[in-house]
Amino acid sequence: MHDVVVYSRPGCHLCDILKDTLTQLQGQADFQWREVDIDTDPELRQKFNDEIPVVFIDGRKAFKYRMESQQFLRALASRR
Repeated sequence: MHDVVVYSRPGCHLCDILKDTLTQLQGQADFQWREVDIDTDPELRQKFNDEIPVVFIDGRKAFKYRMESQQFLRALASRR
């Protein structure tokens, strides 16, 4: 199972779209995802402030700002 982490913050419209996409894809691929609010950690805020949402798959940065469903599924398949 792939580990997917979404770095985001409350009130981020692009983050909401990306999280909705992940929720819709959960039944189509073997992954679990979680969200990390960058505003709860000064180091994360400094690192990702201008890049959210940022998606990591299995510890590797895969997407920032936008992510299409098919792009995500291809990225998962390439990490097998």
